[in-house]
Amino acid sequence: MKQMNIYEEANRCLLCLDAPCTKACRTGDPARAIRAIRFDNHKPALRWVANCSDEDLDSAEKACIHYNWPIRIKDMLRSINHDDVPDDSYPPLDIDFCGIHCENPFFLASSAVCTNYEMVARAFDAGWAGVFYKTICLQEIKEVSPRFDAIHSNGTRGDFYGFRNMEQLSENPVEMDLDIMKRLKQDYPTKVVVASIMGKTKEEWIKLAKMAEEAGVDAVELNFSCPQMRITGMGSDTGQDPEMVLTDTRSVKNAVKIPVIPKMTPNITHIVQPALSGYLAGADAISAINTIKSVTMETRSSVSGKFTISGYSGRAVKPIALRYILEIAQNEEMKNIELSGVGGIETWRDALEFIQLGCSNVQVCTAVMQFGYRIIDDLILGMKRYMKKRGVSKLKSLVGEKLATFASPSDLDRSTIVYPKIDFEKCVGCGRCEISCSDGGHQAIVFNHETRQPRIVGSKCVGCHLCSLVCPAGAIGPARRITKK
Repeated sequence: MKQMNIYEEANRCLLCLDAPCTKACRTGDPARAIRAIRFDNHKPALRWVANCSDEDLDSAEKACIHYNWPIRIKDMLRSINHDDVPDDSYPPLDIDFCGIHCENPFFLASSAVCTNYEMVARAFDAGWAGVFYKTICLQEIKEVSPRFDAIHSNGTRGDFYGFRNMEQLSENPVEMDLDIMKRLKQDYPTKVVVASIMGKTKEEWIKLAKMAEEAGVDAVELNFSCPQMRITGMGSDTGQDPEMVLTDTRSVKNAVKIPVIPKMTPNITHIVQPALSGYLAGADAISAINTIKSVTMETRSSVSGKFTISGYSGRAVKPIALRYILEIAQNEEMKNIELSGVGGIETWRDALEFIQLGCSNVQVCTAVMQFGYRIIDDLILGMKRYMKKRGVSKLKSLVGEKLATFASPSDLDRSTIVYPKIDFEKCVGCGRCEISCSDGGHQAIVFNHETRQPRIVGSKCVGCHLCSLVCPAGAIGPARRITKK
């Protein structure tokens, strides 16, 4: 019997509100266990079903409301080995950012996930350390409908990997948002509240920053990066101009005493230029990135039959966001700048990658829009468990630890090779590896149609590992690295 791919099965779960499977289970919480698997915490998942009998899990499975066929709850959970990391002494996740103490590195990004008091309060209660509150400005904001679109796989719905939005800034009056932020700081003094602001002129930037400081926020983020402003001279129009970033950042920095954090746009060839301008103007940290200008053409997402260029986010943009964070972190002139990472963060492992490239905190938006504030549970659990497993006691020690592993293409090792290796116990004989190697690689795999088994031809293989990436069964991995002949 082939081993179940528990992540594949967990990804089918609808992640229900008030989950029927848990309501039907007398002794545990299978919905929470499945959610842990979905967000990269499969071994700790067993703690929520530790006392469940097969009968309990059968009842949970019968209660599943999946529109196709029920999640194989019992088989999935019974396929997991017990956790090898004790949970009795997880390390804390607290870390300082711009001199502000944060209980953990997880923040809400300035967006639709934090537009009023009730939303942010629920997020704080759930465990989020802070919020970059939705951007305020002095202009009237009018939004379109619909304003969102998503990119799915094969016509599926619900779990998208790319998200496009046409949303601008807060539609609330400035005074209302400032009052909300003031009340949030009063009611949640240990949480971090950052006001995201956007001005059109030097005077507007200064006015908004001073108003935010008077409201008692911990810092201000300068939104130089919104890609869909209907007003020229605002948003990414500013972030693409290093001189404007320099001038506006300096103006705000001279006007307030709280930390100032410019937010960079990815819609530019060299992000280091505006980031360096912000740094030279006295910025306390840099946020990167905002959404990427994009086009989608789903008819139902048009606005009165019209389309436009707007911002793209979601897990698909994470590699691009990491690239920009890396470029800023590697710049010698900004060696000591603190970073806040944004873009495609969904699991604790995503967040870890940003931290390992130099970020002291991360901001999350699209994943919250999909799955809710509850994902903080697995962000915290996964990061703590990872630190415990590695013997790391302070999150700060992980910040930037992977920077030294990056090199320019000219400095990479080109004298050795790692051949792929096939695990025939996992191989299902689909032949996908042969198809891809033949049509997109180096014709180094021969497929036996009678035995339905592939064979790697060493004399032709260049070690590109395309075969391992297309294998749906995970049956192809690396052999040891050897010197090229």
